[in-house]
Amino acid sequence: AQAAVVNQVPVSPRLKRKIALGRISNETNYGQSLLRDRSDDPLGKQVTDLMSKALTESGAYLVFERPDIGRIQAEGDLTGQKLNLLGVDALIVGSLTEFGRKTVGATGFVSSSKKQVAFAKVDIRVVDVSTGHVFFATSGAGEASTETASTFGFGSQAGYDGTLNDAAIRQAVSQAISRMASGMSARPWQTYILKAQGSQVFLSGGRRQGIVPGMQFSVVTQGEQIRSPQTGAIVTLPGRVVGQLRVDSLFGDSELNEGAMASLISGSLDNLPPQDLVVRHEAGR
Repeated sequence: AQAAVVNQVPVSPRLKRKIALGRISNETNYGQSLLRDRSDDPLGKQVTDLMSKALTESGAYLVFERPDIGRIQAEGDLTGQKLNLLGVDALIVGSLTEFGRKTVGATGFVSSSKKQVAFAKVDIRVVDVSTGHVFFATSGAGEASTETASTFGFGSQAGYDGTLNDAAIRQAVSQAISRMASGMSARPWQTYILKAQGSQVFLSGGRRQGIVPGMQFSVVTQGEQIRSPQTGAIVTLPGRVVGQLRVDSLFGDSELNEGAMASLISGSLDNLPPQDLVVRHEAGR
């Protein structure tokens, strides 16, 4: 058993993606009132907070929240400060589309039972921030219940259990995030070149995104964008691999200023502006 552990193939570090989380709205009739405006959506805010927590705890994402971006921008206009938003790989938007409770029971000659059931369903969409294209959509459902029983009038009794709502929503969010992971893993992780000096290249992203010394990346030209005469949409042509990089060391102390120093081990970046290049790590490499 010890020999088998030693001979195992090393696990590749997980590269974190930068995700912006938009406000998840409540589209059900539950909790709706004429006295509430769009900003006063307690159930939608609860789903958003649970989703932010689940994304962060998964260890696969750097999460940046965007639910109240309009309010932040308005505050910046009042103070004259320009809002500086960090670029992300994708934006998550969605809604709570189903939510409800029911009570079911059975009564016999000497016994009776009562069961409270809460059900929730969350639909999410993952949007490419550069094109606005929804490249992945999924949903998650959750159910929570509690049951009481009595015989000859003796036994447990329970009133309304509000925690069932939270448990059902939490399960729905967890399932949606788990399914989203498969859609995100199918897209190559990528970052950008900050500066290139001969064979030494400085990359955006460091330890908090999962980059470690020794990792190798491909340098790819950004494909030309052409409008399709068939659909009218902008189509990005495949880029060309122009080099391979190996990470030598890391720098920075937060996800906002982290970077990596890498060496060009093959290919050439001569006469290629950094803004026209993308650094990618294909899944499974």
